[in-house]
Amino acid sequence: MKCTLPFSSFTNPFRSENYLYQCNQQIQRLFKIGKINDARKMFDEMPQRDAVSWNSMISGYCHNGLLNDARALFDVFQGKNIRTWTSMLSGYAKNGRFCDAVDVFEAMPEKNVVSYNAMLSGYLGIGDFVSARKVFDEMGERNVASWNAMINGYVKGGRMREAHEMFDVMPDRNEVSYTIMISGCVGVGEFEEAWRWFVDMRRRGEVRPDQKMFLVALSVVIGLDNVVMLANLVTLAMKMGYSEDVVVVTAILNAFTQIGNMDMALKFFENLPEKNEYSWTTMISALSQCGRLEDAVALYRQVPEQTVETQTAMMTAYAQSGRIVEARQVFNDIRNPNVLSWNALLAGYMHNGMIEEAEELFKQMPTRNVASWAAMISGLMHNAQSVESLELMAQMHRLGNIPSDSSFTSALLACANIGDIEVGRQIHSLSFKAGCQYNPYVGNGLITMYAKCKNLEDDAEALGLTRSDIICSPSIPAGHSYNFRLEDAVRVFQQMHNRDVVSWTAVISAYVQGGRGEIALELFLDMFYHGIKPNELTVTSLLSATGSLGAKKLGQQLHVLTFKLGMDSQLFIGNALSAMYFKCGSLDGIQVFDEMLERDIVTWNALLTGCAQNGLGKEAVSYFEKLTAEGFVPNQITFLELLCACGHAGLVDEGLAYFNSMRQKYGIVPVLNHYTAVVDLLGRGGRLLEAESLIKDMPMQPDTVTWDALLAACRNHHDTSLGQRVAERLFHMGTKESGAYVLLSNIYASQGMWDNVRKVRETMLDREVNKEPGFSWIQIKNTLYSFLSGNKTCDHVDEIYPMLREFCTSFQAEGYIPETKFVLRDVEEEQKQNELLYHSEKIAVVFGILNTPNGSPVEIMKNLRICGDCHTFMKFLSKATHRKIIIRDGNRFHHFSEGFCSCGDYW
Repeated sequence: MKCTLPFSSFTNPFRSENYLYQCNQQIQRLFKIGKINDARKMFDEMPQRDAVSWNSMISGYCHNGLLNDARALFDVFQGKNIRTWTSMLSGYAKNGRFCDAVDVFEAMPEKNVVSYNAMLSGYLGIGDFVSARKVFDEMGERNVASWNAMINGYVKGGRMREAHEMFDVMPDRNEVSYTIMISGCVGVGEFEEAWRWFVDMRRRGEVRPDQKMFLVALSVVIGLDNVVMLANLVTLAMKMGYSEDVVVVTAILNAFTQIGNMDMALKFFENLPEKNEYSWTTMISALSQCGRLEDAVALYRQVPEQTVETQTAMMTAYAQSGRIVEARQVFNDIRNPNVLSWNALLAGYMHNGMIEEAEELFKQMPTRNVASWAAMISGLMHNAQSVESLELMAQMHRLGNIPSDSSFTSALLACANIGDIEVGRQIHSLSFKAGCQYNPYVGNGLITMYAKCKNLEDDAEALGLTRSDIICSPSIPAGHSYNFRLEDAVRVFQQMHNRDVVSWTAVISAYVQGGRGEIALELFLDMFYHGIKPNELTVTSLLSATGSLGAKKLGQQLHVLTFKLGMDSQLFIGNALSAMYFKCGSLDGIQVFDEMLERDIVTWNALLTGCAQNGLGKEAVSYFEKLTAEGFVPNQITFLELLCACGHAGLVDEGLAYFNSMRQKYGIVPVLNHYTAVVDLLGRGGRLLEAESLIKDMPMQPDTVTWDALLAACRNHHDTSLGQRVAERLFHMGTKESGAYVLLSNIYASQGMWDNVRKVRETMLDREVNKEPGFSWIQIKNTLYSFLSGNKTCDHVDEIYPMLREFCTSFQAEGYIPETKFVLRDVEEEQKQNELLYHSEKIAVVFGILNTPNGSPVEIMKNLRICGDCHTFMKFLSKATHRKIIIRDGNRFHHFSEGFCSCGDYW
């Protein structure tokens, strides 16, 4: 390409300064329109070049990501000036090659404020606040951009306190400074603080709000849900001449609709001096999104001249309301639909579960963009076709298309759905190459993927499955170890520069799902320290963690927090609170249920679960009848919890009647869990032959859990013959759980069959089955104390054991007889009694009595099922001390009070 410029007025154009100027301008224009090769050709053909020519090329290459080309010119240019160095420095910093940026910065013969600002942005971009602050402090000269860069870095890193401190000492501020601070407050949910900044800016009169400032201010009043503030802000915007600004007017309409005041939105719309396609489409969309589809249709018909944009908005409104036939008709009426219209119909099909129609439309599209692929990938994932979603992602990549942030996020969630850690890692690697690994949505998807992906290959090997079997199989049987990739999830979280509430919630949930509730709670406190306000999902995850830990006091603090955050009346918060209290052995779960203004079937199921866990079988039956009387339809979970509650309360006939009603009255087909619950129900009631018969007649193969339930019943009812048959069946199934072996040993030991006990132990050794040691723990104030069964050297031993022996002697005088049949060793009776004395729950409860006020409840948690002797001991202890003793064992809660237990000795 030759330079064709009007040089006729110059006798020697090649020596003209005007020639150089115009060529340099042309090079810059070529870079801006993407004609990089033409720019290079012009540069190479120039007989004379100056520093501007070289800098334009180096800057243009950097701007387009061609850093190696830029560096080649940089290295051969002998006349480098500060602009040359700064262009190369900025190019490296903005394109993620920060080590190269540091090398250039350190080699610069002189530095100015622009080069320092580039380094600041680079360090802040990778989250290195210490180095950024060091560079900032070393700067001899700073401008407002330097201060803004630091503040923006702190805000994006969630360090609002440091941002506040720096903003307060700024010598000069501009509209960017205020926009950064207000946006930062919005990002962490501090809307009142954000509004104070806006008001302070107006009061000081330092800067005039620009378009960006108004957009941020509108997001503030949306967060505050304050229509009066919104009206005042609209008045200010109109006074300042923004009535014809399309962006501001559209944002105002959006604000009215998000606050939920459609009447004011319509009034504002009607009073607009001039309406354009953006205002029409905004109102059509807003009306449909708030459930006023007919009003949206009426408004659509008032549009003076339909455009592709207004038709697409109406088509989307129909599709989101489930009226896909009308949506397709509007699409057919569009003369020349653009890619946005095609994408809208595609998303509409997916939204309504019409996958085949979406796939056919996708094939017919004349052109596709990244949003088209994203709509398909996301739609497949949300319609339970995660494997197909990943296959489409792979096809997109093979065709040379770079996935969008949305596609990456959907693909990662698809991996999480099917537990494919290897594909997830490949997508993680691809996100680095695409430069979107620091996008908060992609980061959150990565955390979720690593947190939910189990080591399915290990499980598959144990089951004899191949990798393809894993992908096709809906689930892996329970009982196999979950190997949560917590380390990977946390690593992603730590590398994220911009952590929002979703990121924090994702990593907190990862720890909760991984059984690390104590770390999840520590992260929650850290989240608060960084100024991030929790959302509903954060709180529900934490309530789940506190329930699993049995930390009732902490759960009560979270309950108070829900009031402060205004979440106390939300349905799923109420469900989580009720479940948390029940898991902690507290009947406050019933009070939470009674106070809930809204309930769904999940609410009732949580209540029935709580009743089952806490021995309230009759209450569970009563609540079930109330549930159906109020018009709620029970589901599979409802019946499972009801059957468990009946089983734990000895309501055998009632439980059988409910089981039979599942299919006959409610049309619900029982699954394996329901049959297992009935086996447990019959077994606890002593109807062992009926339980065995049910297992044989089941329409599906019983698993080890089903046989375990029957074996436990054999132990309770001393049926050695049946117990031996059941145990052999379990051993034949290859169970590695120690419970079956221990139960069989219990059966033999209770009958004095010590040779058989010894053989069971030898079998355990041969099969490398380890018995899980019994331990109990108790929380006193803010400290958790744990005790191991048989440990005679624990802390506080000098206090605990004398009192324990004293209690035992006293109770024996009142009729307590140690049940030595629970000792699985052939030793003297006195030694058996001594061994029973050192069970972990006895040690823990005496420690609790010694270290809590008289009359206060003692709450113990135990990893295994409480033995019969300890159960009897606790009844005597509750009567002697006049205390409530609550024990959560591996199966349920026992509430001891004045010599009685809530289970009615039926557990």
